[in-house]
Amino acid sequence: MRELGGVRANVARLLFAAFCLGAYAHVFGPGLSGAGRDWFLLSGIIGMGLGDLALYAALPLLGARLSVLMTQCLAAPIAIVAEWLWLDTALTATQLACGAVAVAGVAWSLMPSKSLPPRVAVKPIGFFYGVLAAAGQGLGAVVSRHANAVTVSADETIDGLSAAYPRILGGLAVAIAYFAVLKLLRKDDDLAGGGARTHAREWRRYQWVPLNALAGAVLGVGCYQWALLTTPSGLVLPIVACTPLMIIPLSRWLEGERPTRRSLVGAVVAVSGVIGLTLAR
Repeated sequence: MRELGGVRANVARLLFAAFCLGAYAHVFGPGLSGAGRDWFLLSGIIGMGLGDLALYAALPLLGARLSVLMTQCLAAPIAIVAEWLWLDTALTATQLACGAVAVAGVAWSLMPSKSLPPRVAVKPIGFFYGVLAAAGQGLGAVVSRHANAVTVSADETIDGLSAAYPRILGGLAVAIAYFAVLKLLRKDDDLAGGGARTHAREWRRYQWVPLNALAGAVLGVGCYQWALLTTPSGLVLPIVACTPLMIIPLSRWLEGERPTRRSLVGAVVAVSGVIGLTLAR
């Protein structure tokens, strides 16, 4: 990400993911046909397109911790309300309580503190972008739920990887359009990141893109869409919100960074909420 810059890296990973998911969908799935296709595309435009752009806008204004905290923790309640109003999906009191516990644990773990303050000068407009990013993720999930309902109503079936394909294409369209606008405006610093721009290093800067795309945009989004096929977004998103907590053991392993007591307590609370969600009815 630092080598390529956020915008260029995002376009590269989505292109690679679109190729992989497209190959799967056209061989084993419906390709780009199906009654829910346009809704899946719209879901990608909202969540992986506009939502991700808002997150990128929030990062330099809030820092990584606050940006991720807002996106992950606000997406769930936004999705719960939207799916209830649009699709008439109501969660039980137990489900709502367990989801709240999971989100609260994530928030406690990620919340900046005196020992871990934001690494940027926080600006109020950043909170606006943070809310937009959360809305993109939450509403994108609800639109995917509607796409699944349309698919079922048409007596069709679709799997998670095939559903992820048009969703990735929707996000890719927004990412390419934004990339093109930046190129026209000659915003080179936003595009290229801090690495040297010599031709000798150009391709090496992309060496981690396939692994990143496979882990996130292919398998991650595929499993995410698979979960939304059978489960309300208000139950899926609190679990997805725990994703940043996976960084704790990875940071310890790769960078030798010791987790704080606060982050560990928050992780335990979040996992407790997720366990409750899996058992709640």
